[in-house]
Amino acid sequence: MKIHLVTPAKKNDRNGNRTSALRWSKLLQQQGHKVQVESEYNDEPIDLLVALHAFRSAKAIERYKTLYPHGPLIVALGGTDVNTYLKTDPEVTLKSMYRADALVCLHDLIAFELPTELLSKLHIIYQSASALAQQKKPRIRTFDICVIGNLRSEKDPFRTALASQLLPIDSKIRVIHLGQATNSKWHQQALSFVECSPRYNWKGEVPKWQVRRELSRSRLMVISSNQEGGANVISEALMAGVPIIASKISGNVGLLGIDYPGYFELGDEKALARLLYRVETDAIFLSLLKCSCAQIALKFTVEFESLGWQSLLNKF
Repeated sequence: MKIHLVTPAKKNDRNGNRTSALRWSKLLQQQGHKVQVESEYNDEPIDLLVALHAFRSAKAIERYKTLYPHGPLIVALGGTDVNTYLKTDPEVTLKSMYRADALVCLHDLIAFELPTELLSKLHIIYQSASALAQQKKPRIRTFDICVIGNLRSEKDPFRTALASQLLPIDSKIRVIHLGQATNSKWHQQALSFVECSPRYNWKGEVPKWQVRRELSRSRLMVISSNQEGGANVISEALMAGVPIIASKISGNVGLLGIDYPGYFELGDEKALARLLYRVETDAIFLSLLKCSCAQIALKFTVEFESLGWQSLLNKF
């Protein structure tokens, strides 16, 4: 099939949308399809359009369906589609969803947020990651915890920095934060936290190899977001064998499961600090997290994601 994969992320972006688009493109090409990744639809005749985001790719969807009313369309739902735009711009967002022949969602709980008449279109395809090429070598002198995500409001990016300020003096925890400041305000806030939080280190935007190297040196990853559509950093941590502490939101629970033991209540740095210190000092609890993550990781392999897309495309 000739497939166009439209994403709102530009060519040089390093965000999750671009990462997902490029990974999906590679998987589909390996299955024998001809795939182009674009930031908008260019009017070219194709066999299938895959659009990341119902709202942000609405113009591309509109253009495609105007030219080819019966053209096959898959819309991959982003976290902001479900958590933000369904509330702020429901007409545009739902129009894209209703036009789709299939909706790809990235975690198990999205179904509870959508109109019931759309549920028959839903296909859950978990985002995959590869295992680390190098052996894990956590640092010895410090108990390093990584935070991976750009600095923007949806990520609640400084919750771990705040929690680090509450840790007992004997703690060896150090927070390593990898992620781009999306504007000057976030940049200045990050620098302020670095200055007043001795345990907090912000590295800014780094290439993927450096993210994976940091995972290989970390004892734990924290994802503190207030909304997610199914974060790929969870897949990366799971496949790297790094246990996770996560905010208890649907996007995280939909990946890790309702019974996962490593949740803290959204926005509660005191609860997060208690969990971090427990992981550092309680070997049994850390072992429980590791075992839970190892079981969950089985559904985040590249092979499993590839089979999901193959099964979906066989319907067209």
